Amino acid sequence: MPLELTLASLAAEAALGYPAALHRRLPHPVVWLGSAISALERRWNRPTRAPATRRLLGVLTIALAASAAALAGWLVQRLLGALPFGFLVLVLVATVGLAQRSLFEHVAAVRDALTAGDLPAARAAVGMIVGRDVADLDRGEVAAATIESLAESFNDGVVAPAFWLALAGLPGLFAFKALNTADSLIGHIEPRWRDFGWAAARSDDLANLIPARLAGALIALAGGRGFQIMLRDASKHASPNAGWPEAAMAGALGRTLGGPASYDGVPIARPAFGDGPRPEAADLARALMLYSRACVLLWLIVGLGALAWRL
Repeated sequence: MPLELTLASLAAEAALGYPAALHRRLPHPVVWLGSAISALERRWNRPTRAPATRRLLGVLTIALAASAAALAGWLVQRLLGALPFGFLVLVLVATVGLAQRSLFEHVAAVRDALTAGDLPAARAAVGMIVGRDVADLDRGEVAAATIESLAESFNDGVVAPAFWLALAGLPGLFAFKALNTADSLIGHIEPRWRDFGWAAARSDDLANLIPARLAGALIALAGGRGFQIMLRDASKHASPNAGWPEAAMAGALGRTLGGPASYDGVPIARPAFGDGPRPEAADLARALMLYSRACVLLWLIVGLGALAWRL
């Protein structure tokens, strides 16, 4: 059932997303996960504690978060799966762990603002999906930041959750979302989180090890090129995983991504991926087309897997 559930959930999420009206009444489950992890961090990650103790408590935080999420997924799957129309309800539940539609809409908002010549609106829109400073970005830099986020988020928000859903059903999906949320909140190298967030960062790296490479391959396949750049440049990234889809996108578009950026006013020297010129505003439409094709390829792989499983 996990493969059929994954395919149906991908299709349903692409069609429905997470409606804004629902979000106003019922916050996305990731918000709940984040609140729980943040509460544990405030309680346990005290600067008066020894680094080794903070690291151990960080491991415990990840174990509790992932275990609780997996248990919740198991209970939901077991209870709903036995009901009439239970599969359809499971599909709707699983869509909350996927982000195909919302990612497309966020990137499309940047594309539309740049097309209209509204640079302030484009900066505001890209600021919703990137962590870097956006106030001084020009049109090309806004486009580059958006494309980089699209490539990386294709893995984090689409391929990786679909991979764990297909592999282990709702328990796998929910556990992955717990790890990914924890990494975004506490998996940082700044002194406050360096010890406590160590387990979050390493667990998320491990959970994304296969999906990130699959995401890169899907992007390159969707573009008909990019494998060479991906294999050459992926390891340049500080993350063991983020470089794969980003380098693949650079190669598929024939553009150079990455390079220096500023975070909270601090310039960061980042590696560059690809050999072509820097992106232009028009490349956002091409990137979205590649993204859409890569999503369809993912659907095909899952569908073929489900068919083969039944034979």
